[in-house]
Amino acid sequence: MKTKFLFFALLLTSFAGFAQQDAQYTQYMYNTININPAYAGSRGVMSIFGLHRTQWVGLDGAPVTNAVSLNTPINNSKIGVGLSFVNDRIGPTDENTISADISYTVQTSETYNLSFGIKGTANLFSLDVNKLNPADAGDPHLQNFNSNFTPNVGAGVYFHSDKLYVGLSVPNFFQTTRYEDNSVSVYKERMNFYFIGGYVFDLSPSIKFKPAFLMKTIEGAPLQLDVSGNFLFNDKFTIGAAWRWDAAVSAMAGFQVTDGLFVGYGYDLETTKLSNYNSGSHEIFLRFELFNKFNKVTSPRFF
Repeated sequence: MKTKFLFFALLLTSFAGFAQQDAQYTQYMYNTININPAYAGSRGVMSIFGLHRTQWVGLDGAPVTNAVSLNTPINNSKIGVGLSFVNDRIGPTDENTISADISYTVQTSETYNLSFGIKGTANLFSLDVNKLNPADAGDPHLQNFNSNFTPNVGAGVYFHSDKLYVGLSVPNFFQTTRYEDNSVSVYKERMNFYFIGGYVFDLSPSIKFKPAFLMKTIEGAPLQLDVSGNFLFNDKFTIGAAWRWDAAVSAMAGFQVTDGLFVGYGYDLETTKLSNYNSGSHEIFLRFELFNKFNKVTSPRFF
């Protein structure tokens, strides 16, 4: 029974863990704080962000992610701080992550800044064995799946201006084990390496275009590449599309409701055989920013 259960759990968590690892976002360019701590405070205002993502709708046990974050510069200093919470549910697993970020920015020219960041993370992983429907519910090995707490640290660099950004980060340096029995690791959090970049082109006084990319590599998993293009009209309305290598195509839209409130939506359509079993993925987010008398309007970038 033990061998059969571990084999089943291995299949389950391989799907959840190795294929995805960190929570996946289509509109990561608005949620950079989750993957790069050097982003903290880079917008020059207090930014509050909330996101809900439902992945692979119609597929039983598919990922559902909720994320909330806050980041802000500290007065007129070179220091930025951030705090984020992510809940990621996949099948019978539930993972809660709380992260604190601190960044330090060096002005390299009149236009460009280079930021360095450190992230500290607390992770709580749990598995509801009642959702596994095992043949032998009394198996003592099924009782070992309790909440598991693991700390971690990460770091990143972020080079940016009002029109350009490039970032390199590793949110978690330490490989941690969520469940291990007799040296058999069923779920491991591995190092995720992120490389991101984007640039805003002024096509006209009222239209901007931003191509962007994200590359993510994980030990034991294929390289992930996201390429996107977004148009911004009159600094109010955003529309664009994205392509995830060998995975999905996406449509994105956003609207600047007020000077401080921005709302966005994204839809993913699978390009793999998985598309036969789901109706796509939905993602919606809100970003609210607090201004003071010195920064009434944000920069023209939309990232």
